[in-house]
Amino acid sequence: MKKITLLAVLIFGLQFSVAQTQSAFQEGEWFKFRMSYSGWLKAGEATLNIKKKTLNGKPVYHVIGKGKTTGLINAFFKVRDRYESYFDAQTGLPYKFIRKIDEGGHTKDIEIDFNHATNKALVHNKKHNKKNTVDIHENVQDMVSAFYYLRNNYDTDKIKEGDVVKLSMFFDEENYPFRLKYLGKETIKVDVNGNKVRVKTLKFRPYVMAGRVFKEEESLTLWVSADDNKIPLKIKADLAVGSLRADLESFKGLKHSFEVVVKD
Repeated sequence: MKKITLLAVLIFGLQFSVAQTQSAFQEGEWFKFRMSYSGWLKAGEATLNIKKKTLNGKPVYHVIGKGKTTGLINAFFKVRDRYESYFDAQTGLPYKFIRKIDEGGHTKDIEIDFNHATNKALVHNKKHNKKNTVDIHENVQDMVSAFYYLRNNYDTDKIKEGDVVKLSMFFDEENYPFRLKYLGKETIKVDVNGNKVRVKTLKFRPYVMAGRVFKEEESLTLWVSADDNKIPLKIKADLAVGSLRADLESFKGLKHSFEVVVKD
C-alpha cells in the first residue's frame, strides 16, 4: 500500500494524450481525479490546474498538480504531493519544474531549471541543500509539461493502432525515454461533473518499469477523450500488490466542447 502515491505521479506525468495541431487547452483548465485501490477502497484525490504567467520575461504556462490520500488510507499513510511546471507558451518546452512531496514521512523538495540552449539542467535539491548540473536531451520535457506538449503536437488522424509515441523526459536527475503505445478507440462510461455519460476515447498503454511496483512494463492503461480536448478520463494500473485506478471526477475551463455519446 505504500506505493499508492504512484497514481498521483501518473496523473501528473504519464497520462499522455495525442492531439491535433490546434491548441487543445487554455488558461483556466482544471481537473479533479478520484483514486481507488483494488477497485473499491477510496485512496485519494488529485487536481491539475493551468494558468498563464511570465517567467524571466517570457510568457509561460504554469501548471500546479496536487495529490493526497484521503479516508482510511490517509489514517495510516498520509501523502501530500505537489508538482509544478513552467513551460513556454509557444514551444511547450519546460523552463522550471518543482517536485515537493511528503509520502508517509518520505520527503523530497527538488527544483529544476532547464537551459535548452546549452542542453543543461540545474537540479537544486533543497532538502539536502545540494545543486548539480546535468546534461539533458534536446527538446526534453518534465513529467508535467509532457502531458500538455503531447496534447498539442501529435495528430490523432494519422496515428494507427499499435503505433508507439516516443518522448524524452527528465525526472529528478535522469533523462528518461518514455514510450506510449496506441491501442485503438473505445467508448466508455464516465461520471463527471455529476453526469453519467458515455464518451468516445483513445486508449493508450504507457510502458513502465516492471519490478517492485508494477507487475510488468505493460501494467498501465489510460483512456483520453477523442474530442479536441484530449483530456484524461481513466487510468488503471496493475501493481505488484493490488491495483490502482484514477477517474476524472470533475473539470472546468475546457477550450473545446466536451463531446458525449449519450447520457445514461
